[in-house]
Amino acid sequence: MKLAIAQINCVLGDLAGNAAKILQSAEQARQQGAQLLLTPELSLCGYPPEDLLLRDGFYHACAQAMNDLAGKISGIAVVVGHPHERDGKRYNAASLLRDGVIAATYLKHELPNYSVFDEERYFDHGSEPCVFEIEGIRFALNICADVWESKTAHRARDAGAQVLLVLNASPYAIDKQEARYHVIRERIAETGMAVVYANMAGGQDELIFDGGSFAMDRNGVLTAQCASFADALPILELQDDLRPVGEMIEALGEEAGVYRALCLGVHDYITKNRFPGVLVGLSGGIDSALTMAIAVDALGADKVHAVMMPSPYTAQISLDDSREMVKTLGTRYDEIPIEPMFRSYLTALETIFAGRAVDTTEENLQARIRGNLLMALSNKFGSLVLTTGNKSEMTVGYATLYGDMAGGFAVLKDVSKTLVYRLARYRNTLGKVIPERIITRPPSAELRAGQTDQDSLPPYDVLDAIMACYVEQNLAIPKIIARGFSEADVRRVVHLVRISEYKRRQSAVGIRITERSYGKDWRYPITVHYQDDF
Repeated sequence: MKLAIAQINCVLGDLAGNAAKILQSAEQARQQGAQLLLTPELSLCGYPPEDLLLRDGFYHACAQAMNDLAGKISGIAVVVGHPHERDGKRYNAASLLRDGVIAATYLKHELPNYSVFDEERYFDHGSEPCVFEIEGIRFALNICADVWESKTAHRARDAGAQVLLVLNASPYAIDKQEARYHVIRERIAETGMAVVYANMAGGQDELIFDGGSFAMDRNGVLTAQCASFADALPILELQDDLRPVGEMIEALGEEAGVYRALCLGVHDYITKNRFPGVLVGLSGGIDSALTMAIAVDALGADKVHAVMMPSPYTAQISLDDSREMVKTLGTRYDEIPIEPMFRSYLTALETIFAGRAVDTTEENLQARIRGNLLMALSNKFGSLVLTTGNKSEMTVGYATLYGDMAGGFAVLKDVSKTLVYRLARYRNTLGKVIPERIITRPPSAELRAGQTDQDSLPPYDVLDAIMACYVEQNLAIPKIIARGFSEADVRRVVHLVRISEYKRRQSAVGIRITERSYGKDWRYPITVHYQDDF
């Protein structure tokens, strides 16, 4: 028999739109000879619904949408993920729609409550397997986290299942697909069942769902691999030995995967929230250049407006490189010199500041003038300001509140500075759009004469490595030092992390690409005296 995977980009809360996508996928799959269609986790409503799941009306609306959808399904069986209420309890569920009715419903067993997941807040645990038969083959359902533990798959096998179908809304992170392969192979080794793994595609706030749906046979051999970061409808053929065979799409490299994730995140955030376009403040530096390239690739040049706001400290090469880049990309470009405004601010503050040396105050004034200008353009034209700061800067507070942090969406919020450079070079392999000088010159905020980032920070390769240890791996200071870093550098970076939490708490939502971003999976107090030296 043939079965299909509906790897779809769901819009959270658009029950009618998501149901229409599922119905369209079912009809296309039926026309290609499939007898079963598998959709992602909570495909009816989108993932994660968060506190919508606390509202009674949301469950009522989902139940009505499920009944309506079931009545339209014919000639094919469809597994749909949805929220489900039963006997006063609420579940993350998957139902089999068949012959116009809801034929069976599975309730998710394992509710993840770590990282970006918070399902214990919303759902009750299911405990029973769900096995159904099509063409003499017995299928069982698991939902995402179920398959990361042994017992749920074992229950399915013990109930007579031969093939395990897994619905997923598994967020993207670097190397996540290899982790998925590893877990599925563990379950296969334990149960002897072939597995079909369906994953959602698309962006939802800071989360990116990368798709990459796949299948493995009873020996753990990859037998089908879907494309990543796009809608798809792969058709798999279950052969006599229950091998689910389908097309094999080559996996993306790390830089290509991250770049595609960032583009998808920008596209879906802007389009799903109905913004007409975006504004990017260009500086002549690497971060704004990469943000600009991503925005154009995600939305098209006509949806991107670049603004250069030179100050007295802006180098001519910064202007030249910005002009060259916007000409290459074909976007709208404006220059608004901020020197007159900067001088006006200094004059207004001259008496109050009398007797005090020039310091970061004057630097921050420039950043805040630029932030005000960008937000004025955003208010006037409706476009969303994309902030351009990277994860390394956010880690150590190398950013100005209400200045370069002003904006609505942080494209590079989870991208380290060293990865920024790698992504810029990767983008230029697709067609050179970022001037080489932007990539090779020392990074600088250009807020005072002769300034470079390394005046205030350790070298970025050192900073990023310490950041990975402390932020992403939760290592304590002595263990980081034991990896060969100088104690001074480690303590300096950790100190900056601690005192910068108040800034991160006020930063724009941004795209998550690692297992530990400054979003849902980073929950540190602002006011704290604990020193983790152990």
